[in-house]
Amino acid sequence: KNTYNLFKCFRERDNKKSNMPETKFDVGMTCEGCASAVKRILGKMDGVTEVKTDVAEKSVVVVADESASSQEMLEKLLKWSEASGKSVALSA
Repeated sequence: KNTYNLFKCFRERDNKKSNMPETKFDVGMTCEGCASAVKRILGKMDGVTEVKTDVAEKSVVVVADESASSQEMLEKLLKWSEASGKSVALSA
């Protein structure tokens, strides 16, 4: 019974995550250090449940609930961009 309840809990969590909107950014990451910084910055935001980075594609996908706006995410990334010299844009 406990195993079933644990499985049910994970399934419900995964269903909630899959229903959350994704926001995509084009970020001029050149290494895993950049990717780690982006994950750390966005991961601290309320409502963000997952940050996926791809250095080769220079893309970041953020899964978050409606409390985390894409504009707020962009502002945080732009602040990092000023310090790092990397490009940041909301993907079309």
